[in-house]
Amino acid sequence: MVRPAVLLLLVLAAPAEAQDRRNIFDDPFVQLTHGLPGCPTPEGPLLTQDEANAEAHSRSQRGVSCYLDGRCRLANSYLYDKEIMSRIEIAVRASGRFDADTSVWALGQRRYVWLKGCVARPEQMRELEALVRRIDDVEDVLVELMVGTQGSVPYK
Repeated sequence: MVRPAVLLLLVLAAPAEAQDRRNIFDDPFVQLTHGLPGCPTPEGPLLTQDEANAEAHSRSQRGVSCYLDGRCRLANSYLYDKEIMSRIEIAVRASGRFDADTSVWALGQRRYVWLKGCVARPEQMRELEALVRRIDDVEDVLVELMVGTQGSVPYK
């Protein structure tokens, strides 16, 4: 018969099972442009199941708070993200200003948009941010872009 203390030691000593990282919450993450080869690809909204479990409560609170505050017409701010991302893709494509010399990804979570990737010129950062801010229902834009493809990236 195995004593409880021995069993506990065996469990603690066993290697932790590796968990797959995936987009558990199905947050929209798309590549908007492909024109700057060599840009480091952002990881995207990948979480382990344990990370998702830890995040679930705060996501539900953040998601519903804008509705309770009267700032959202939908019951949860995460419900806007896929539609917002579609509008961003259309707007960036229609502008025609970024295809040739940027590689940019966008992540949407609770009406916030993260722009990640590389641009050729600093003014492209401001132009992309301004374009995305004009999209209906976007609450904020967080810019994690770098000029060129060399150096340390401002994203994971």
